[in-house]
Amino acid sequence: MQRRNFLKNTALCAVAVSASGFIRFNGNNFEGDCETTTDILGPFYRPDAPLRKDMRIANAKGQLVVVSGQIKHKDCKTALNNACVEIWHCDGDGIYDNDSADFKYRAKTYCDVNGEYSFNTIIPVAYEIGDGVARPAHYHMMFSAEGYQSLITQLYFTGDKYISKDASASLPAAKRRILNIKEGGNGEKSVLFNVTMMDKIPADIAVIDQLSGSYQHVNAKDKASTFYRKENLLWIKNPDSINGGYPLQYNGHNIFEDYGDTTSTYLFTPLANGTIQLIHSEISVDKTPKTWESVKLK
Repeated sequence: MQRRNFLKNTALCAVAVSASGFIRFNGNNFEGDCETTTDILGPFYRPDAPLRKDMRIANAKGQLVVVSGQIKHKDCKTALNNACVEIWHCDGDGIYDNDSADFKYRAKTYCDVNGEYSFNTIIPVAYEIGDGVARPAHYHMMFSAEGYQSLITQLYFTGDKYISKDASASLPAAKRRILNIKEGGNGEKSVLFNVTMMDKIPADIAVIDQLSGSYQHVNAKDKASTFYRKENLLWIKNPDSINGGYPLQYNGHNIFEDYGDTTSTYLFTPLANGTIQLIHSEISVDKTPKTWESVKLK
């Protein structure tokens, strides 16, 4: 048996012994009291957002707010200095700025020696995504720090009527990311979101469920790859496996890899049209790089 297949077939053992540093939902609460859970990256992330804290636009629609918080090390108590914080969200009409040079309502900053960060912006609004379905109002945020896996997540707001019907916001994993909007000063509101970084972060069930399904290969219309959730992990179906498939390890930024094999990666990219693109890259046993692209079937 090739080493790669051996590692895949024994992946359940690898999962069991590599759980250190993972925070898992046990059915009632999270094991670990300071977790910060993940959410999907989404189709509207733009790299290279400007370095700034103030995203306010004169005379723009929307309630002014200060979004702030503190970032801590994995010990849940020590402030983390100089972590990068990115934020992006829609405007007061539910529209994302996806292409202008202004990067409206997109920014990044670095936390100070006390691990603290803040942004001046507006409270986003809910918006329709098709077929009468609406996403609750939310911020997208990404936290990056040396030595830690980047954390990608979404923040929601208490009292939003769309939360209960949203596949991501309604799950127990999002409970601590449904935040109160409080009174601030100078006519602004305030939202507080504290973060604990981790070495490895498991993908939330909502992310796994959204990525699960069959993906048709772009250059081989008669071929498809199937992904599914099992034991709260994302698996890829394979009849040659003794388990019926192989579990994948989440590495952040919507990237998964085979357990024990960093040369085989799966990059999932949600597209604006509602589907998901998948690019699989691997280094074969003869050291030849291989890549195939597929799109999730609706």
